[in-house]
Amino acid sequence: MSLAGLPIALAPLAAHAQQAEEGQMARVEITGSSIKRIQTETATPLTVFRAEEFVKQGLTTAQEVLDRIPSNQSSFGAANAVGGNASGLPTGGQATADLRGLGGDKTLVLLNGRRLATHPYDGASVDLNLIPVAALERVEVLRDGASAIYGTDAIGGVINFITKRAVDRATIAVEATFPEETGGRERRANVTVGGGDLERDRWAMLGVFDYHKQDVLTSQQRPFSATGVIPERGLNETSGTPFPANYFDPVTEVAGNPGFATGCDAPLSVPRASDGTCRQDYTRLIDNIPEQERITAYGRASRKVGTDHTASVELLYSVNNVMSRTAPPPQTGLILPASSPYYPGNAGGVPAQPGLSGEPLNVSWRPTEAGQRQIQSKGRGTRLVGSLEGIIAGWDYEGGLSWSESRSEENFTGGYVQDASFAAGVLNGILNPFGMQNEAGRAYLATTALRGRVQDAKNQQTAFDFKASRELFDMAGGKFAVAFGTELRHEKADFNVNRDIAGQAASSGLSGSLSKDGSRTIQAVFGEVSAPFLKNLEASLAARYDHYSDAGSTWNPKASLRYQPHQTVVLRGSASTGFRAPTLFEKNAPLSRNDTSNSYNDPILCPGGVPQPGANPLRDCDLQQFKLQGGNPDLKPEKSRTFSVGAVFEPVPALTLAIDYWDIHLRDKIGALPEQTIYGNFDKYRDRFLRFPDGSPNAIWDLNENLGKVETDGIDVSLTARTPNHSWGGLTFTLDGTWVHSYKYQNERDGEFIENVGRYADNYVVFRWRHNAALTWRSGPWSATLAHNFKTRYDDQNLVDAQYFNRVSSYSLVNLSGTYTGFKNITLTAGVKNLFDKEPPFSNQGTVFQKGYDPRYTDPIGRALYLRGAYTF
Repeated sequence: MSLAGLPIALAPLAAHAQQAEEGQMARVEITGSSIKRIQTETATPLTVFRAEEFVKQGLTTAQEVLDRIPSNQSSFGAANAVGGNASGLPTGGQATADLRGLGGDKTLVLLNGRRLATHPYDGASVDLNLIPVAALERVEVLRDGASAIYGTDAIGGVINFITKRAVDRATIAVEATFPEETGGRERRANVTVGGGDLERDRWAMLGVFDYHKQDVLTSQQRPFSATGVIPERGLNETSGTPFPANYFDPVTEVAGNPGFATGCDAPLSVPRASDGTCRQDYTRLIDNIPEQERITAYGRASRKVGTDHTASVELLYSVNNVMSRTAPPPQTGLILPASSPYYPGNAGGVPAQPGLSGEPLNVSWRPTEAGQRQIQSKGRGTRLVGSLEGIIAGWDYEGGLSWSESRSEENFTGGYVQDASFAAGVLNGILNPFGMQNEAGRAYLATTALRGRVQDAKNQQTAFDFKASRELFDMAGGKFAVAFGTELRHEKADFNVNRDIAGQAASSGLSGSLSKDGSRTIQAVFGEVSAPFLKNLEASLAARYDHYSDAGSTWNPKASLRYQPHQTVVLRGSASTGFRAPTLFEKNAPLSRNDTSNSYNDPILCPGGVPQPGANPLRDCDLQQFKLQGGNPDLKPEKSRTFSVGAVFEPVPALTLAIDYWDIHLRDKIGALPEQTIYGNFDKYRDRFLRFPDGSPNAIWDLNENLGKVETDGIDVSLTARTPNHSWGGLTFTLDGTWVHSYKYQNERDGEFIENVGRYADNYVVFRWRHNAALTWRSGPWSATLAHNFKTRYDDQNLVDAQYFNRVSSYSLVNLSGTYTGFKNITLTAGVKNLFDKEPPFSNQGTVFQKGYDPRYTDPIGRALYLRGAYTF
């Protein structure tokens, strides 16, 4: 089976059905149902990815694997740590899944059918960096709502990462990716050991240790990301806080820069002819992909207890360190007195400037000598599970007790300065904002360096679960089956801000934050029945009741139907509801004063980019402003309904085609109102603009709230075609695609709907069509795969003049790989990722720090050689 996936509607899936000693096929549980059964045909669309296939293609992380799922709309991992996410909040290098474009908070990620603790910086989604990729056997993706089975938040779907249960040999594997251009190299090594056989020895165990290293890729190492200033495309993503510093005389209202006549500090800063100031091209001093190092250890041990019972213990420990770099720290509101030697025209060598009053100047300065801001993000995940499964009186049962924890912390390791001390250096005439520092200035600048832990957070989850299923009686089409279960879960979240560090750096976004915590308990009971009314007609009904100690109760049903009018055709459909309670972070996150993602003009002091009397253009015009973000204890739950209907055709055993239509309606979506919406309608949102007593801008008020509705629908297509085996081998072609008909959302209740398909709306894109296709050839010890990943074009963010309207072109990646297993105990794989060296298409988006392209939907590495070798003994 290739990575593109195979719809399992007609043929039994061998990965699920393991042959028992007496020759009977074992009952297994399929993602999307609590009933264990022999047959694997389901009424809901399920895609299965085998580990050996994504290993062959050089997909080394869970994020890369999920990027090949067409229903997963975006794939943004460690690069998100560079400057924070689109909301300006820290991410800790988190990688998330986003089925149907509804957000990672509505995609349920499981490991062996059980939850992991969510990432502490959003409290809603699992960090994919914690997944032990080297230990995986397969990944099952349920592209349907499953709130009635797994929990109310499984609105967009379920991704179940399933590990091997045991191995009887040891394997050492090493692999590396070598980009054709400099930067971005990857290395990875893992060891898998195990022993025992449950049936033969009554015990089995598995241990995996995995190490992964990603080298940094800077913006300067790729031409498409080297600058935020591309005049011929209308791109001018710069900052008004440059080196050398811009000045403003509040008496004469004259602004300028002493370095303007000599070209500022090209290419790091560029002149703006319209006002004589300089603008910092900060894109030149950021990372496209930060340096990342990840270590994962996973172990599982099982033992037979009596004849029909198995006890297991599972341990996961993962560490993920990310070092991200952005441009040197912007310092605004500095006061340069006339007594300073660096006042223009004084003895410090700064040329005199026309129009100055001789009174103190307001200065905005980015001290490049302080170096790039560096943040080290340390993520850590731990999970311990004890479980017991077996058969009692004909009932298949499984129960477990689990504890999991997700931690993250941020440390300043370079570039940040103490705001007050830095400002004092300018005020006292020690620091020169218009040129390089002398010896005294360099020594003083070194004393302002700010290092240390700025914040840390953790989410803890303790859970007990139990479920049982069995076939009860005969019906016309087979056995009537039933399942029931319960779950008790306690969640606790802590978010701690080190005020001693954060309070000294406004550019941290946390200078006004306070530590917060919260906890809650979730109790649930659920049941499911499967009724085969006829041999070709089966109906299933599931329901789940959840009670949240802080968000109330909900009852969510799901009904599904499977009808097979002919042995070559299966018709299927389902309908369900969902309920996502606000997370502890969404309710309790501390207030933080962050930079806006894009640059804006203050609507009162600089409307349309024109400074008004009393305005400071260095502060009020074409600059990142501030927004106050944080939790909201008054949030209501999100609620949804999902409907799907589809058909699977297998006219011949070698050809399978599945088509599924899905429709999702969500209301009371939780999120912060997009900043573009607030700045785009000042009259409507005037009350959100907070100001200081003197009338100067403070921030926009943009806390979490219940927004409006989301309505989306589309079609999934899966195709598998196989040739018979010949002397030259056999071929398998697979295609998985998702076509989105519509994705409409409201930014407020009863507001207008905004269409997001094929266009960059407020913060992101929903692609009209995505697919992953693969052609695999196998012959004896040889195999090769040619894979094609494709996304359609879309209208860009286009916050530029109409003449520069941009439509981002379609994007496709082609990977080629080959594997040879002819040497005893050795498997060799070689391949080329991005075979045709496709660069990311140009984008004028200004939401994320990387410019010139959009890193959420593209790969900046370019063509790269992939090599892997594994030795089993």
